[in-house]
Amino acid sequence: MFIRNESFYSFRRQYPIITILVAIHLILFVWMNFLPFGNYIRALGIGYNLAVANGEYWRLITPIFMHIGAGHVLFNSFSLVIFGPALERMLGKFKFILVYLITGIIANIATFYLGGLAYPPHLGASGAIFGLLGMYVYLVINRKDLIDRMNSQLVMTIIIIGLVMTFVNPNINILAHLFGLIAGAALAPLFLIGAKPYYAEQRVFVDHGEPVFDPNRWQKKRRNNKRLKQAFWIGLGILVLFGLLSRVL
Repeated sequence: MFIRNESFYSFRRQYPIITILVAIHLILFVWMNFLPFGNYIRALGIGYNLAVANGEYWRLITPIFMHIGAGHVLFNSFSLVIFGPALERMLGKFKFILVYLITGIIANIATFYLGGLAYPPHLGASGAIFGLLGMYVYLVINRKDLIDRMNSQLVMTIIIIGLVMTFVNPNINILAHLFGLIAGAALAPLFLIGAKPYYAEQRVFVDHGEPVFDPNRWQKKRRNNKRLKQAFWIGLGILVLFGLLSRVL
């Protein structure tokens, strides 16, 4: 579920919503940091509770797509590429983008109501990404038919590490992370109705389209397990690196 071995063209074709979201992240990052009117775009879209209280409600949405630091935009985009594809496939394009936006907005609403008017300005897709992770929490606990044991262990380990880092590192919007996670888990029962396992479509086909027996399936399974373990350590290293970067960005 979390191993990406598609080409860029194949990934773009199979997961168009994730591709568009990552493109928006990068375009806005480049614009805000290097192009004319970048400061204006940042000032207009950043999450700012006092401005929301004065009627600028679009600030509950726009921060979901905005990043300033290079480490921030790369980490969030990487997380979306790793954790998003399985859910985009299981939910479908429309429900996936709906979950992503709703959880991100709920994270920003929680920041507004619980953070108070003096809460520091905030931006980033972390609340929405934690919303996706919240859906995985529900999958692990209540929909074991949609996720296997190895992937359950992997994603729960990453979620625990992410929560620990949320409280340990400075300059993190704790409210957005927590309520994004809660919102994703709460929405999961509704949005996962009719969902099929991600691996349901991962079958071997001959040219005429009929499924055939794959004699190498056990060897492939061992290789996949090895790749999952490698992905875990790679993910752990990225999370630790992000923790270090968040102290200086």
